[in-house]
Amino acid sequence: MVTAGRRKSIAFVISLGAGLVLVILLLYIGWVLLGWRTGILLFLGVLMLAMVISGVVINTIFLVREIRRNEQHNAFINAVTHELKTPVASIRLYLQTLQKHEVAEPKRNEFYRIMLDDSDRLLATIEQILRTGRLASTKRGLTVAPIDLGGVVEECLARARTLHNASAQSLRYIRGSRVTVLGDPDDVQAAVSNLIDNAVKYSGSDVEVTVEPPETGGKYVSVRVKDYGPGIPKSELNRIFRRFYRIPGPIAARVKGTGLGLFIVRSVAKRHGGRVWAESEGPGRGSTFVLQFPVSK
Repeated sequence: MVTAGRRKSIAFVISLGAGLVLVILLLYIGWVLLGWRTGILLFLGVLMLAMVISGVVINTIFLVREIRRNEQHNAFINAVTHELKTPVASIRLYLQTLQKHEVAEPKRNEFYRIMLDDSDRLLATIEQILRTGRLASTKRGLTVAPIDLGGVVEECLARARTLHNASAQSLRYIRGSRVTVLGDPDDVQAAVSNLIDNAVKYSGSDVEVTVEPPETGGKYVSVRVKDYGPGIPKSELNRIFRRFYRIPGPIAARVKGTGLGLFIVRSVAKRHGGRVWAESEGPGRGSTFVLQFPVSK
C-alpha cells in the first residue's frame, strides 16, 4: 500500500515533469509557429533551464532517499528473518531431540523451558511487527483509560529482569508517588517496555540501567530511562526514532533487533499527545531517554 507521503512525492514529481513538458511545448510553438520576439523566447528558455535544473536536483534527492529507504528495508528484512528463524530452528532442534531420544526428566524440563523462552522471543518479534502496522494506521482509534504510570514501569521492569536474567541492582527503580495518565494501556506498556529493553540490549554484558519514577512537571509526566552503554552521537539523536533505522557501526551489528522499538515508542507518545527524545554526551558516555505523557486531569 502506498503511503500518503509517497503519494504526495509521486504527485509532485509528476507535476514537475508536466511543467517541464509544458514549457518545452511553449518554446516550440513560440519559435516555430508564432515567431515570438527574442526577449520572450529568452525568458522562457531561462525559465525552462531553471526548471530542468530544479528537476534534476529534486530527482537526485528523491533517488538518494529511495536508496536509503531500500537499504533500511533490506536491513529490516535481514534482521526480522534472523529474529524469526533463530527461535524456530532452536525449537525444532529440541523437539527432534525429544522425539528421537530418551531424555531424562531434568533435561526434558530444561528443554521445555528453553523452547518456551524461544516461543516468547518469537511472539515478541511478531507483536513488534503487528504493533508497528497498527500504529501506522491513522484510522485506528485510541482507547483511553486511566493508567498508573508507575505501576506500568514496575511491570515492565519485572518482565525485563526475567527476560534478560538481570538482577534488581542491574535494573534499578525506586517507586515514587502515584501518577495517573490517560491512554491505551497496551500501547503505553509497549512504549515503556521498548525503552527498557533497548537500554538493556545496548548496555552489553555489564547491564546497568536506572529508571526514574514518573515526575509531573507542567502539562507532562516524564519517565527517564538511563543507561551507561556506548552512548549516541549527536547527529543520530533524532534519527534513531525512524522506522527501521539503526545506527551504523559495529555496535548495531552486535546487538540484534528489527529497528522498530524506538519507532513504536515515538508513535505511541505522538498518538497520546506526548513526546520522546534522547540525550547523550556522545560515544562511550551512556544515554538517557525521556518519555512524556500529558497529565491526567
